[in-house]
Amino acid sequence: QASLHFCSECNNLLYPKADPQRRVMVYACRICAFDEIGENQCVYRNDLLTVTKEQMGVINDLGTDPTLGHQKMTCPHCGHDDAVFFQDQSKRKETRMTLFYVCTKCNKSFTDPNVVVETLGVEGG
Repeated sequence: QASLHFCSECNNLLYPKADPQRRVMVYACRICAFDEIGENQCVYRNDLLTVTKEQMGVINDLGTDPTLGHQKMTCPHCGHDDAVFFQDQSKRKETRMTLFYVCTKCNKSFTDPNVVVETLGVEGG
C-alpha cells in the first residue's frame, strides 16, 4: 500500500527516487540532502475494482433553491407532486446522466421510478 513519508531532518515530504549507485529506490527530500531506502516499494496504487454509484450529496434546503428546475413528479414518500431535480455531480469519467429529485414538501430524495438505471458490478469468482 502506498503511503506518505516525511523527512526526519526538516519534516518535508519525501519523494520516491532511483539511486543508480546503490541500485535501490530511495525516498529523498527535495529541501535537504536526506534520503532513506524505501522499505515499501509501492509508490502508487490504482484500484480498478472499486465501483462507486451515483450519490446525491447534500440535499438540505434544495426544495427552496431558486436555481433548480421544478418538475411534476410524485414523491414516493409523501405523495406530493412537486420536486426539484438535478444531475449526478460525480466527477468520474463514467458518470451517467442520472437525474435526482428532491420533494419540495418532505425534502426526501428519490430517482425517477420509470427510468431503469444500468448498474456496474464486479463479478465474484
